[in-house]
Amino acid sequence: MTTAFARVRMSWIGAGAALAVLVLDILTKGWAVSALSDGRDIHIIWTLHFALIHNEGMAFSTGTDVGPFIGMLAIVVIGVLLLTMRKQNNLFSLVATGCIIGGATGNVLDRVFRGDGFMSGAVVDFIDLQWWPVFNVADIGIVCGAVALAYNMITTKPETSEGSE
Repeated sequence: MTTAFARVRMSWIGAGAALAVLVLDILTKGWAVSALSDGRDIHIIWTLHFALIHNEGMAFSTGTDVGPFIGMLAIVVIGVLLLTMRKQNNLFSLVATGCIIGGATGNVLDRVFRGDGFMSGAVVDFIDLQWWPVFNVADIGIVCGAVALAYNMITTKPETSEGSE
């Protein structure tokens, strides 16, 4: 049985994962805006390029008129994930949840601070594989965290209460 103190202590691990994804996202987006604003792209290897895109919509740059709604929905999801993090006692799921929170926060910050009106900012995307929509570090955190959570849910046996059948 995990004590409340141990859960709080473990939740700091999830918070650390969130902070790591968020800081890396902020730093890489800052670099991308600085280095790629002139319209050029940088070829890295094979189909990997860095090219600056400002995404005003949701996934894959679709639905550009729903940006504020997506931003508000992301804030709600972040809040729910923060609440569930306090109840988790599985290290793997804590890190995965932290990655989702950090990524979602990074993209919400773009919507808040990279525009002129309420949630009107565009998300900075710059990782371009040429055969997949352009994305960023926050997106990597969200997707990897979600896949890890799904994997954890599939492979982890549910805890049984003592004294129940």
